[in-house]
Amino acid sequence: MTGVTIRTVHDVAGLAAVTAYFCDVWRTSLGAPPYPAEVLHSLVHAGGAVHAAYDGERLAGASVAVFGPGQEIYSLVAAADQGLGYVVKQAQREWALDRGARSMRWTFDPLVGRNARFNLVKLGAVGTEYLVDFYGPMTDGVNRGDESDRMTVAWDLTAPTVSYGTTGTGTGTGTGTGTDPGDREAAPATHTAPDGGILARRDLADRHVHCRVPDDIVKLRATDPVLALRWRYAVREVFTEAFAGGFTATGMSRDGWYTLTREKGAA
Repeated sequence: MTGVTIRTVHDVAGLAAVTAYFCDVWRTSLGAPPYPAEVLHSLVHAGGAVHAAYDGERLAGASVAVFGPGQEIYSLVAAADQGLGYVVKQAQREWALDRGARSMRWTFDPLVGRNARFNLVKLGAVGTEYLVDFYGPMTDGVNRGDESDRMTVAWDLTAPTVSYGTTGTGTGTGTGTGTDPGDREAAPATHTAPDGGILARRDLADRHVHCRVPDDIVKLRATDPVLALRWRYAVREVFTEAFAGGFTATGMSRDGWYTLTREKGAA
């Protein structure tokens, strides 16, 4: 991507800049950073990686990854300015493959539809588990007032990739797909959303569950935290039941509908 460079960061000043960037993203003060520079330095020293993306001289994205069991990589955090998320994740991927890893896991807020589409469709990762109130109460400016449910995704690092430009165009990789509106609308409704519309549908073959999330949960948390929490509980009910029944999250449509899929013979 023209003008954008990505490199691993090891020095104190560079790690402090990454900490400040994360403070901006999560709307916290420098006195209470979500990822303190000294913690990042320790993770790098232990063999992890902090990647930073620069648009010219401006820091425009960053990520942190460590090794998990069996040479699997765990991505603690990744954030980037619009259009740069894909190149940041690819930098993590290349770093991991160079060290013998074949898969990467991380978590994200399942109510943030744009992140779900990025993870499941653009990257081709698969949602493998639903974690209720994973972090407990959070005090940053993005998550404050909500419960911290998260979805774990697994990304096959050996799957073929395609290049994306700043507009995010391209054909996703892996198993992630968008939802076919016709198939979705043909499935019977099972749950009602807090806004009165249909929240979830389940097909008669019991192979797919479709679940809707709000248009912008971050904005909703700021303007109506009570309604945001109702959405949290409603989506949680659908997802915990589906994941317990052997479903995984395999897609997200542009209009905010997840597709969860269960293979034949799954419990």
